Amino acid sequence: MDFKPSPDTPVRKPPLPVKIVIAGGFGVGKTTAVAQISDTPVLTTEAPITEVAAAIDRTGEVPGKTTTTVALDFGTVAIDDEVKLYLFGTPGQDRFGFMWQDLTAGALGALVIVDTRRLDDCYPAVDYFERAGLPFLVAVNLFDGELAHNLEDVRWALALGADTPMVTFDARDRISVRDALVALLHRSLAAASS
Repeated sequence: MDFKPSPDTPVRKPPLPVKIVIAGGFGVGKTTAVAQISDTPVLTTEAPITEVAAAIDRTGEVPGKTTTTVALDFGTVAIDDEVKLYLFGTPGQDRFGFMWQDLTAGALGALVIVDTRRLDDCYPAVDYFERAGLPFLVAVNLFDGELAHNLEDVRWALALGADTPMVTFDARDRISVRDALVALLHRSLAAASS
């Protein structure tokens, strides 16, 4: 049986897929952010932290963390009927850095999540996106609702130019994650049109 749409039936186009990377150091809130905003069940590759990994990853600085991402996190969020974000969360440890090129291929931009209590953990992500020329936004995660350092001090410590946007957000709050992603989209679209 052939189905022929009526000439009056509007043809609905699928939403434009937009790839966004969520990056940052170990334990900064990447998996949490993807889980909070995703409209679909999140694909995650969380694995228990072993004794060996705990020593390498300095888990003493995040004592409540018992699992870690070993490949990626994946979720989606529809911005509207025309745009759908495909979110790819990177693993935070340096030893998984070899995957970043594959995870960032074709991305429109990146959200680099920062924990100001451990700024040194975010340098690799900032450096990677600066070298790759991929537009990114730095999102300072407010752990326990507090900002440990003001944003200008964080900008100075990360040696970020004035053209790199920074926001504060809470990875546990869907609206806060949404606002950070919208700011990233504005940044990425402005970069694409210049």
